[in-house]
Amino acid sequence: MNKLQKTAIAAAVAQVAALHASPVWAQTAEPANPGTTVVVSGQRAALQSAQKIKQNADEVVDSIVAEDIGKLPDRSVTEVLQRIAGVTIDRNMAGDPNRQAVEGSGVSVRGLTYVRSEINGRDAFSAGGGRSLGFGDVSPEMMAAVDLYKNPSAEQIEGGVAGLVNLRTAMPFDFKGFKGTLGASETYSTLRKGKLEPTGTILLSNRWTTELGEIGALIDVTHANSPSRSDSVTVDPYFPHVNSTDPAKYDRSKTQWIPLGVGYRSQDFDRTRRGDYAALQWRPNRDLTAALTYFKTRYKEDLDEHVVASSEDKWYQQVASANSVFDKNGAFQSGTISNPTYGGSPFNSSQRINTRESTTRDIALNVDWRLSPSVKWTNDFQHVRSTTEGFDADVSTGFILPNQTMDLSGSVPQIGLGSAAYMADPKNYYWAYTQEALDRATATQKAWKSDLKYSFDDPVLRDIRFGVRFADREGENHKAQKFYNWQAITFPWMEGWQINGVARLSDPRFAGGASLQTIDNFFGGKYTLPPMLFADEATVRGFPDQWSKIHAYHDVLCAEKGSTCDPWKAASFNDPAATNTQREKTQSAYTQLRFGWDDLKYPIDGNIGVRFVRTRGEGRGYVAYTPPSVPSIPAGANVTGQDKLINIAQFAEAQSYKNSYNNWLPSLNLKLKASEELQFRFALGKGMSRPDFNQLQVQTTLNAQHLQTTIKDAQGNTTGVQFNGTSLTGTSDGNPMLKPTTSTNIDLTAEWYFAKAGSLTLAVFDKDLKDIITTQNYAYKAKDTSGKEQTFVVTGPVNGAKGYARGFEIAHQQYYDFVPAWLRGIGTQASWTYVKSERTLKNPVFEAWCSGNDASSNFNLSINGCDTDGRAFGKTPLQGLSRNTVNFAVVYEQHGLSARLAYNWRSRYLLGVNQWGSRGNNGLNTNPASGADRYLIPTTNNDQAFGLPLYQAAYGQLDGSVFYDFTDKFRLGLEVTNLTNKYTRQIMEQHAGTFTRQVFMSGPRYTLLATYAF
Repeated sequence: MNKLQKTAIAAAVAQVAALHASPVWAQTAEPANPGTTVVVSGQRAALQSAQKIKQNADEVVDSIVAEDIGKLPDRSVTEVLQRIAGVTIDRNMAGDPNRQAVEGSGVSVRGLTYVRSEINGRDAFSAGGGRSLGFGDVSPEMMAAVDLYKNPSAEQIEGGVAGLVNLRTAMPFDFKGFKGTLGASETYSTLRKGKLEPTGTILLSNRWTTELGEIGALIDVTHANSPSRSDSVTVDPYFPHVNSTDPAKYDRSKTQWIPLGVGYRSQDFDRTRRGDYAALQWRPNRDLTAALTYFKTRYKEDLDEHVVASSEDKWYQQVASANSVFDKNGAFQSGTISNPTYGGSPFNSSQRINTRESTTRDIALNVDWRLSPSVKWTNDFQHVRSTTEGFDADVSTGFILPNQTMDLSGSVPQIGLGSAAYMADPKNYYWAYTQEALDRATATQKAWKSDLKYSFDDPVLRDIRFGVRFADREGENHKAQKFYNWQAITFPWMEGWQINGVARLSDPRFAGGASLQTIDNFFGGKYTLPPMLFADEATVRGFPDQWSKIHAYHDVLCAEKGSTCDPWKAASFNDPAATNTQREKTQSAYTQLRFGWDDLKYPIDGNIGVRFVRTRGEGRGYVAYTPPSVPSIPAGANVTGQDKLINIAQFAEAQSYKNSYNNWLPSLNLKLKASEELQFRFALGKGMSRPDFNQLQVQTTLNAQHLQTTIKDAQGNTTGVQFNGTSLTGTSDGNPMLKPTTSTNIDLTAEWYFAKAGSLTLAVFDKDLKDIITTQNYAYKAKDTSGKEQTFVVTGPVNGAKGYARGFEIAHQQYYDFVPAWLRGIGTQASWTYVKSERTLKNPVFEAWCSGNDASSNFNLSINGCDTDGRAFGKTPLQGLSRNTVNFAVVYEQHGLSARLAYNWRSRYLLGVNQWGSRGNNGLNTNPASGADRYLIPTTNNDQAFGLPLYQAAYGQLDGSVFYDFTDKFRLGLEVTNLTNKYTRQIMEQHAGTFTRQVFMSGPRYTLLATYAF
């Protein structure tokens, strides 16, 4: 992999880390050719150092040495990693494609997400169910270097099928004596405006010679506030408005596809990262060195979001205006949409608060003892504790918009809401719903690793290494509910049978808790949004007391109507089924032999080894069932089919499981030197990646839904209710009997090092995967109140697929010393990664037509995707995989001035199928074989599910920086993120075409920073 890239990373890895090396900003002269003198600065020196490490390494590894101060505006390690060839990051929040992650999220290496993380060669993870450290939680200022192993050898801890990322911190013995650095920065978001937050860092290190030997101490503290904002315009899925519901007259070619609605979202995001690091080293003699390190990272995020979205539930009653424009496929382009049934289109205006606090603390003791000139013994003791706690809250008002005006023909959808007077009038709004999610988790690990190295005095054998590792990890996860605790307050569909009317904000009884709010500078001023009524921030954050007050509005209206309504219940951790505990013990041993033939015409060296791993896991949790609410029957309505309903009492039963498995992981790494500049590598090995802890949870949630058809007269009054039985389904959050995903990895590289900071490399790779985790059904039995056994169809994770990821990487870096003197110091870095991957299910599930609701057992829906007209999409690509990724940077450094422009681009990739916002249960069945009672009849009982494939469009971002060294100790710089204000776009696939789902804008961000070394 490109050394150039490595240095792009090195530059970005830390703003102060660069100062961790003693020759920071030092300049020396190096003759390039006769009569020419080239000044080698800190940046070029860092490139040279990183390139030399890569050239001499045994494994396929990209090592980044942070000897130069950060030159890219990367606010987290996640952003840093995207600069490496073959590494991609997501632009959406983890697990939530409806929201943009301005700083990026998720790290994939060569198209795969099985990435293992380490800190100083030790296991690193974040609580909450994953196995990797949340790279977004870590400030890059704390890092001295980053290593990316793309095909780890036997001596490395197992777990990185895609790659192993090792974050390295500085040690006091890295410096000759006293070392101190100070750094400060201020970031400004052009979209957020007015929100300034400082970042500060300090590093102090020294070493002393005492009677007890040499002692070194280092402290490194960083505190970073990172405010950002993201705005988005949203388009809902398109629904098929057919020319006739009479099968004899139906003509698919005459279908008009009209979007359900449009909306917007604006989110203010505040991130605070705090890092504390301390290290002590003691060397009583030259053969013994001990080191004690303390590493703690604390991450806090706070999202304040305003959303306006359609809540239309009768799309088939929508009407497009006479002047509407449709494309050749019948898809709506521009015009006005309304629903005469409601006198307009129902909308929700919600305010959402999302907070999370995460902490990871790592304490480690390392003892390095040279027993003899040829024998070295290293022992490493580690204790890790990680915690996380999250709260996601949403309170929404609702209103009926007379009509929706939109133009979807351009690159950014143009939408129009109601007039300013209409949107400001409280009588047009009502209290709609609340939803919340709470979670907290704790994880701890104790580990001991012991390695013995014996060096040979032999022309071929270099050394042999042996090692063992024992780790004991425990985790406890709490979720107050499986998904969100969504609870309606009042909606128009409740009127007539449960309440007389909705709780309007103009009614003095229901006016508290909301206010008129304005979203300023939306989309950089490209839209003018009228002030609207939203729940107050104090109301949203006032869970549960404030929420009880607004839900009491519904109780008042129920009492008025004489209805019996269940009171609102807040989600809490009181339910024992909300707790899941796990424990995992691993025992591993390895041996690895290093060798080399230096006397051959083309010298060869490398290593061969094998690692044996035994894993034992156990988990405890619950299977829980909550019955559905009793169906409400309007007075006077004719009721049939009640005998078909299933009645099962609520229960929660404890469960526990144990599992164990063994893995042999051989590896071979070879390097052939064709010359001092040209060399080739071959790597072959097996890898494993254990299931995430959230995939191993012992927790099953059983659900029931009473199926019913409501019959109404011409005036919309309910005249009859027909019960069609009870659907029994369930979801298992995990499977404690899962096996790890394993891989056979092959790498072949050609590396040409034509200058100290110049190289051209080509890598070809292939990873064959087995036991990929998918989902499937199984039966769970439970007895109803009469003692009869009933069967739930439960969906849970299994090792249900195999696959591969293969492709190539090309990387180049070079300084151009032959240019005119005023341009000398200019260079480029470039890389291109191509990956093709495929997943093959053991049990294919494709059917041309979709049927059924969105139960987890509907695999045709969740795997293949279903359109709003019931047609399936077929095989979709692997989630998160871009075929092509490109990095390109231009760097310049001369006479104390350094500048950089860096462009990162990746092709489109699948975000997911059946994602929230592009899925539902009210599709149209156009399958002729479905029967006359379902064919072309819009569903009224939520039994025709749809879920669209959602893609992230190709995206490229340009970042830049410029720095000036006023002295050899003081530097001032300006960094810019998203210099060209590039929008990110999501597209949804439908049979009528690919349509814009969302367009996000975050705007450029500017960071002014200063560093001082002493």
